[in-house]
Amino acid sequence: MSQIEFRQVGKRYEAAQAVTIQNANLTIDKGEFCVFVGPSGCGKSTLLRMVAGLEDISSGDLLIDGERVNDLPPARRGVAMVFQSYALYPHMTVRENMAFGLQVLRANAADIDRKVRHAASVLQLTHLLDRLPKELSGGQRQRVAIGRAIVKEPRVFLFDEPLSNLDAALRVQTRLEIAKLHHDLGTASMIYVTHDQVEAMTLADKIVLLRSGPEVQTLGSIAQVGTPMDLYHRPASRFVAEFIGSPKMNVLPGVLHSASEHTAQVRVGESLFEVSVDARRLQPGATVQLGMRPEHMTLASQAPSAAPADNTLPAVVRHIEKLGECSLLYLDTAVTTSPTTLKLEGTTTLGHGDRIGLAAQPAVLHLFDAEGLALPRTVELPR
Repeated sequence: MSQIEFRQVGKRYEAAQAVTIQNANLTIDKGEFCVFVGPSGCGKSTLLRMVAGLEDISSGDLLIDGERVNDLPPARRGVAMVFQSYALYPHMTVRENMAFGLQVLRANAADIDRKVRHAASVLQLTHLLDRLPKELSGGQRQRVAIGRAIVKEPRVFLFDEPLSNLDAALRVQTRLEIAKLHHDLGTASMIYVTHDQVEAMTLADKIVLLRSGPEVQTLGSIAQVGTPMDLYHRPASRFVAEFIGSPKMNVLPGVLHSASEHTAQVRVGESLFEVSVDARRLQPGATVQLGMRPEHMTLASQAPSAAPADNTLPAVVRHIEKLGECSLLYLDTAVTTSPTTLKLEGTTTLGHGDRIGLAAQPAVLHLFDAEGLALPRTVELPR
């Protein structure tokens, strides 16, 4: 179990004159399950490979248990990595694949056997130990790759998009197995890279959301760090708010009408919305952006009586996706050319062309300034 610290860590590829990681400051506590998530090209795998020692650090310091490891070779860092590809030896059995790394290190044969049996028991692979990889399913092969890491008893487990090669059903099953593994091992620190925010939300104790593009140069690589519920309920910026949540948050242009310590009044088209934020740092008339999650909106006729009468927005239904347990409605409004998404129960009878009113409570709305930074929430929401 180890603590990992990134201090002003940066990565620049000189040949391409490109900055992949900029000013990464982060602490991953002992025993924590930390997930790196973000869009393609944001540097998730690069950051992970720096921990493994497979990628040089251009600037800053990386510490494991207080020891600077920038120049420490991978074999001496006490980490084990599970890659996107299983990378199993096809001519070796499951037992031999899991034992191979320890054999290279000339570990005691009895210790190797004990560790392989323990890892196989944890991962429910005991009955498969004498099979070849070609005789296993994709999920079983991935578990063997994880077992190969477990037997090394590392200080830190590193997972680089381990589920991306699996089909949807196997992804769910293996995701649950990884979560159970973290619980069973207890003391193991884990860093997990994924582009799938559902994996991030369901697995993580701590999410590190990375940004990409020109903003990295000026704002740094890390957009926000926090628990899954922190990023969902208290996004630091519009980027975070739109990335976390599926379907993504609706963002509508507006103008600040007034602001007090606990609420702000925002004009969106002809509608006036009350939002539970502190917007006093902005002047009335300032350009703002109102955030409304599809699952937090209701039809105006179904809104609780406590909702301010003005907290509604007229819309027209243009398309419906019926998903069984829910329906996604894509709506036209007068305030934006992009469709606004509403999530309702799967039994809705609304159809193409229906005119509706969207309603939302002040406590679930978000407000961002012209630069996309979130205004502080003034209500207590789950963490």
